[in-house]
Order: sequence, then structure tokens, then C-alpha cells
Amino acid sequence: MPNFFKNKVIPILLWALIWTGALLWLLPLLLAVWTAFHPAELQGQFILFSQVTIDNFVQAWHTAPFARYFLNTSLLVILIVCVQVVLATLAAYSLVRFPLKIKGLLFSLILLQLMISPDVLILQNYQTIGSLGLRDTLLGIALPYFCSAFAIFLLRQTFKGIPVVLEEAAMIEGASQWTILWRIYVPIATPVYIAFILVSISTHWNDFLWPLVITDSVNVRPLTVGLQLFSAPDQGVQWALVSAATLMTSLPLLVLFVFFQKQFVQSFMRAGIR
Repeated sequence: MPNFFKNKVIPILLWALIWTGALLWLLPLLLAVWTAFHPAELQGQFILFSQVTIDNFVQAWHTAPFARYFLNTSLLVILIVCVQVVLATLAAYSLVRFPLKIKGLLFSLILLQLMISPDVLILQNYQTIGSLGLRDTLLGIALPYFCSAFAIFLLRQTFKGIPVVLEEAAMIEGASQWTILWRIYVPIATPVYIAFILVSISTHWNDFLWPLVITDSVNVRPLTVGLQLFSAPDQGVQWALVSAATLMTSLPLLVLFVFFQKQFVQSFMRAGIR
């Protein structure tokens, strides 16, 4: 009886618990999909064979300039990720290979940045961006995120594990520091780059508070800020339009995860992220 309970009952209970948690996590998404594909007068009513329509998506697309929002968000994310990767690569390589006396202090300051929430620095960032004349610009939104302590930490840990023998052999062959960095270190750290890029894209695609504070016009407004148009109290909350707009803004991330979920999981495992 104890073996039966251990070998049969416990696994069934664990699987039931896992599936229950998965369904609870998926419930808001299913609710949004149901509401988005049904007429507004049927929102909140779950009739199995009710009418299915895409009018909510068409109306939501024309209610706000979503084409411009998508372009702004894509440019913003690409700019942030590219600069983060370049700066983090140079910083991590310097901390690992250059004989700096204050490397420990610098790395401690970098780790300190991980403990500070970006929302705490909104006022200081707003004042700095305003003094630079970059308010209401894509560069102004992206500038506070250019230096990623998380990326520097991951790459530093990866670069430390690369044997110095490879660098010495390359130097004997006449390779410069730049060649060693981009031909040896960067290719070996590819799994870490993939893991960080996916996390960074997801983070900045969904960022809301800082773009809301620093932007005033449609020309630079990202998707997350544009969504507030559908929940404005003076217009009333139209959940069908809100759900349709939410699915449109989330679709790129969902597609990205579906196509790269295997690489995403493997990258985190190889990178040793706990």
C-alpha cells in the first residue's frame, strides 16, 4: 500500500497540481482571446457557439495609430538591445582581462545597480533627459537602459570561464585584442547572448511607466503607452477593444516565444542562470 501510494497516487496528484496551475495561469489569456473575437454586446457572456468576429481588431487598429506604435516600439527595442550588447561585451571583457586595480570596486558598483529598481530613478532620469533636450524622443526613452548590469554580470561570468590559453594562442598568431574579443569570446558566449537578448526584448517591449512619463506625442509613443487610450475613463472601458488591442501588442512576444522556446530554455541552462 505505501509503494502504491508513492508510485501511483503522488505522481497523479503532482500532475493534477501542475495542470491546475497552468490552467489558472492561462485563464486571463483565454478570457482575452474569447472577448476579442466576439461582439462587444456579448462580452462577459460565454455562449459556446456564439458569433466570432474580427471587427474588434479592425476597430482597435483604426482607433489608435498602432502602426506607428509598433514601429516606435520595434526601433526602441532594437536600439536598446544593440547598445546593451556592445557596452556589456566591452565592460565584461575589460573586467576579466585587463589588469585594473579597482576591478573589484567597479564590479561591486555594477552589482549594486541590480538591487536598485529603475522606477526609483524616474525623477532623476527625467531631469537628466530634460536637460539634454531628449524628452519625447526615442533616444530619451532608451538612454537610461543602455548600460545593463545584468548583461555585464552574465558576460563577465562567462568570459571568466574561457581558458586564457585560447587568447595566448591567438596573440601568438598576431591577433589583436579586438580580434580576440569578437572571434573567440563572443562566439563562445553565444548562448548567454541569446538568453539575455530574449529577456531584454521582453522587458523593454512591455515597459510602461518610464515611456509614459517621458513621452508626450504619438510620434514616439510605444505600444504599452498607446494601450491606455482604450481604458480612458472618459471614453468608458470597452473590453472587447481592450482585449483585441492587448492581443495585438502581445502577439510579437508570443510568436517569438513559440519559435524560440527551445533555444530560450537551452540558453538559460547553458548560461547557468539560477
